[in-house]
Amino acid sequence: MHMADALIVPAVAATMYVCSSAAAAYSVKKVRLEYEPKKIPVMGIMGAFVFATQMINFTIPGTGSSGHLCGGMLLSAILGPFAGFLTMIGVLLIQCLLFADGGLLALGCNVWNMAFYGCFIGALLIWRPIMKSGMSRAKIIVASVLGCVITLQLGAFSVTLETLASGITELPFKTFLTAMQPIHLAIGLVEGLITAAVLVFIYEARPELLWGYKEEMQKKPALSFKTTLVILSVVALLIAGGLSLFASSYPDGLEWSIEKLTGSTELEAVGNVYERAADIQDATALLPDYAFKDSESALGTSFSGIVGSLVVVAVCVAACYAFRFFRRKRSVAS
Repeated sequence: MHMADALIVPAVAATMYVCSSAAAAYSVKKVRLEYEPKKIPVMGIMGAFVFATQMINFTIPGTGSSGHLCGGMLLSAILGPFAGFLTMIGVLLIQCLLFADGGLLALGCNVWNMAFYGCFIGALLIWRPIMKSGMSRAKIIVASVLGCVITLQLGAFSVTLETLASGITELPFKTFLTAMQPIHLAIGLVEGLITAAVLVFIYEARPELLWGYKEEMQKKPALSFKTTLVILSVVALLIAGGLSLFASSYPDGLEWSIEKLTGSTELEAVGNVYERAADIQDATALLPDYAFKDSESALGTSFSGIVGSLVVVAVCVAACYAFRFFRRKRSVAS
């Protein structure tokens, strides 16, 4: 659901940058009040995990479309809404700058559409109420599917609203909306099942990693903290470096919706602002479209997946130390 710059005008882009920045600033404030230093490696590893899984587009049967995980619900169910949101920003920032995935002007929109709903709505209004009286595999599955479906619907709806407010495309609002919502309902269902599988594994392996888990629940972990993180790290690298080669070639839900209405997945933006944004991405995108420049070698995809995952880990961990996340003592936080 990564929006391209051609869908929005600078005023809408600036507005969404302000909204996303405000949510990020609030998240930084909240995370700095926590005292959970073990979350630092978890942020890095789960950020890499989401980056890797986003490289795998899965086919939606009978549609000619594909989808991929957004990851906000997954991250917030583990890290909480605030650390999850900041981790998602790291993922989207690396995708935008290093791989030219999603427009630079549209980054504020993409953070809002893909991270805000999944992390804040998904965690605070869906995950927390369902887990309030205790956790179980059934509750995790219900919360995962419900959360992914609802938050992806909200994200898809926001895309149509931002496009409508911009008014620079030939995408009729009602027609665009009726194309976007159903296809993202199907994508949300698949994402929900995948998210549930990952969270159930963590629940069985190391339940205290899940947000809202309380010690009095007394579920015996099957694996050590270190072993659980190692498994998630290895899986992330295998997905990024191997399974990413088998991603669906069909356009994702947003591109598919645009193609249905315009006959093409590509939209062209004209203007100095768009050209400058494109120039910046051309300069920073060392692996555009997750490939070596001017090469169609499959090695480019594997290399991009592995490098991107490692960069996400580095960015997330560096941010934790730069902003002094999870370092405040409990007495101060309370």
